[in-house]
Amino acid sequence: MTELILHHYPTSPFAEKIRLILGYKQIPWKSVIIPAIMPKPDVLALTGGYRKTPVLQIGADIYCDTALIADVLEHIQPRPTLYPEPSKGMARTLAQWADTTLFWTSMAYNLQPRGLAQMFEHAPPHAARAFGEDRKAMSAGMMRLRPADAAAAYKSYLRRLSDMLDDWPYLQGEVPCISDFAAYHPLWFTRMRTPVMAEILNLAPPVLEWMDRMAAIGHGPMEKFSAPEAIALAAASAPAPLHDDVFQDEHGIPLGSRVSISADLFGPESTEGELIAATRMHYTLRRTDARAGMLHVHFPRIGYSLKAVTPP
Repeated sequence: MTELILHHYPTSPFAEKIRLILGYKQIPWKSVIIPAIMPKPDVLALTGGYRKTPVLQIGADIYCDTALIADVLEHIQPRPTLYPEPSKGMARTLAQWADTTLFWTSMAYNLQPRGLAQMFEHAPPHAARAFGEDRKAMSAGMMRLRPADAAAAYKSYLRRLSDMLDDWPYLQGEVPCISDFAAYHPLWFTRMRTPVMAEILNLAPPVLEWMDRMAAIGHGPMEKFSAPEAIALAAASAPAPLHDDVFQDEHGIPLGSRVSISADLFGPESTEGELIAATRMHYTLRRTDARAGMLHVHFPRIGYSLKAVTPP
């Protein structure tokens, strides 16, 4: 199997989602630690603009967004599955809710002054300001919950998760699925990154017990790797052949067009390239970087906008 390289940083909640999936599937991986805020020149050399965390690299193929990364890992190692029958549709739907509604609710609660103070208590004085400015740029135009509203909603969501754990050790049965990994990481941030705010989790003891079971999965076999090594590997590799080449045109933009892809909500930075795939589930752009060479950059359809780039 080609080496899997995860570009991430330790306190990223979405990276924790993927680290746990790698551990669950026992897939060996290489770890490249990236900055939590811009600038991220090594990341952008691979993605062309996308700067959210994490990013999965397999040779000269770059996978953006954890929803797509989870699908890639499922393809590489189908067992144990993230999408069990007959409830895989429900699992994907619940995971999407967790990655969006639950995540942003938890963040609005976590990043109150007490939480922020704890996050940066050992950091230089300018670190909190730089973090705030970086995330403000990524969330321009987003509606934000007020802390009191977030606390009320978070409590309700924790009770609902607790109800789902009445009869099973995991959210949808006897074993974890994608909904567990997606729901876990926002709560992990509360517990591990802003523990001063974690008293809210005590309202749902079954959820805490479930979190302990999830944490026990671990991250699997990992080796450290450097960003220059990852970029050199990309430059020395060729992208894998596209196996799913069924073109699904929803935009009237033909393959071979110059396009840009950007996230609908958070992280508006776009990636430009040649559209070489638009399937039922994902887009693929071909782009060339001076350092990383010719790359295929992959995005999920859901949550991303595709636009034609007008020639100069």
